[in-house]
Amino acid sequence: MTRENLAEVLEEIALLLELKGENPFKIRAYRHGAQSVRNYDGDIVGLARDNQLVGIEGIGEALREKLHELASTGKLVFHDKLRAEFPAGLFELFDVQGLGPKKIKALYDTLGVSSVADLQAACDSGKVAGLPGFGAKTQAKILEAIAHRAAFADTFLLGTITPLANEILETLRTHPEITRVAICGSFRRAKETVHDLDFLVATKEPALVCEDFTTLPQVASIIVCGETKSAVRLKNGLQCDLRAVSNAQFPFALQYFSGSKEHNVALRSLALKQGLSLNEYGFTGDTAKNFEIHEEADIYRALGLDFIPPELRENTGEIEAAAHHTLPRLVELGQLRGTFHNHTAASDGRATLAEMADEAIDLGLQYLGIADHSKASFQANGLDEERLLEQIEAIAKLNAGYEHFRLFAGSEVDIHKDGSLDFDDEILARLDYCVASVHASFTLSEEEMTRRICRAMENEHVTMLGHLTGRLLLKRDGYAVNHAMVIDCAAETRTIIELNCSPQRLDMDWRWWKRARDKGVLCSINPDAHSTAGIHHIGLGVRLARKGWLRKQDVFNTRPVTEVERFLKTPKAKR
Repeated sequence: MTRENLAEVLEEIALLLELKGENPFKIRAYRHGAQSVRNYDGDIVGLARDNQLVGIEGIGEALREKLHELASTGKLVFHDKLRAEFPAGLFELFDVQGLGPKKIKALYDTLGVSSVADLQAACDSGKVAGLPGFGAKTQAKILEAIAHRAAFADTFLLGTITPLANEILETLRTHPEITRVAICGSFRRAKETVHDLDFLVATKEPALVCEDFTTLPQVASIIVCGETKSAVRLKNGLQCDLRAVSNAQFPFALQYFSGSKEHNVALRSLALKQGLSLNEYGFTGDTAKNFEIHEEADIYRALGLDFIPPELRENTGEIEAAAHHTLPRLVELGQLRGTFHNHTAASDGRATLAEMADEAIDLGLQYLGIADHSKASFQANGLDEERLLEQIEAIAKLNAGYEHFRLFAGSEVDIHKDGSLDFDDEILARLDYCVASVHASFTLSEEEMTRRICRAMENEHVTMLGHLTGRLLLKRDGYAVNHAMVIDCAAETRTIIELNCSPQRLDMDWRWWKRARDKGVLCSINPDAHSTAGIHHIGLGVRLARKGWLRKQDVFNTRPVTEVERFLKTPKAKR
């Protein structure tokens, strides 16, 4: 039983109660409890097991008893009974983009839809379009979402599986017969989505290690277990492969299985030109004996290259740069001094201003930007002018009590269809900064959407552009937009583009950051946090920034607070 297990059970109870039409205050209590479990700085599982949760904010007596039962027995009778009231397939519906508890309840109550297959049939027959609150457009969007879900059935978000990957990695590190271990593949290269996890170990007992790998608690089924390779399916459906090699082979296997395929082909071609043959086991050839290979970097050095960080290995110029010693010194997590674009309970976040600030301070940050939604995002409880001004005052009061930390007052302002902004300039001038984002009217043509976004960036008060394409990975493609023109406009208007590092977004896409960097466009690594836990996604953002060839000087929020204050007070044209 883990912290996340506890939180997930509470969140599912909230969903089930919502499906039943229960009291909204009761539903909110379970959701708030789940957040409290995630945010608690301590051994929440141990405290729950020992029934010592008294005094923890958001966890009342009823939740304390349930968490104690869950942590001490591994299950919760109340949860099991609640789940038994609904068909198992009903829970699949929450993975369909655009369906929330209310719509799922309507589909279940009126059409008996209790699985994605049922939903597909109901849409195909046209019955969904006839339901109140749905219509033909909604039905078409649901069918599109079902198709999208099917296309990515075996694909997982990098940010979502990272805790699980690290958990398995740490377990393997404790194995007495393993001397070296790493995760390879697209995960190591920081691809935004992955199909599987590739673990590599150095050991003198490969068969034993492969067998032990299949007994990990996260494993649901064994695909294969051999002398040097095992493959398993985890409980969340993710496939994990383990390869066992000797210590001498480990650097070569690490390089080979990290990929990408295109990078490896180019690297092997370079080796052949030097009279060497390179594969996952080592070098062969007349001069192979001249090189001592102990680490992965030795392989690159033997080929006359600087070490190429895994994130860059996509055959997009990294080998040429390594040969000419012009690889960038990539940004590192420890260089971030703060971050922007964070939400509070004032709009659709789950934590207060003070709670968000406390979390940022605990992370060692010097500043945190607050950017709750503007009024046009009514579905996110967006702030109107009066509430925004009240928040600015609240931030000023909190700042008066900080010695080495600052909250920046901002807003995530909606970009209207015509490119105008949701607040007028008089209100925007009161803010420390502004994130401008598109949240509606996604179906504009590429030309119209590009013009819309560029017009917004031309506003003097727009500091940065939020989630450029609006994509939700594995759920919704981004709207059509001309990246090159937006980047050029950002360079001309001195507008920062954010790397939204919410695991579902990772937007702007890493493939465009090198161009933006070369145009002089600054990046801000922003978590789009809706909870204190969400701030931690800046680590994921750094991985994607590295994949985009970004250096410390290319990232706005590596600057200390005094430089940030000076930058924000400077007119855009002079930045």
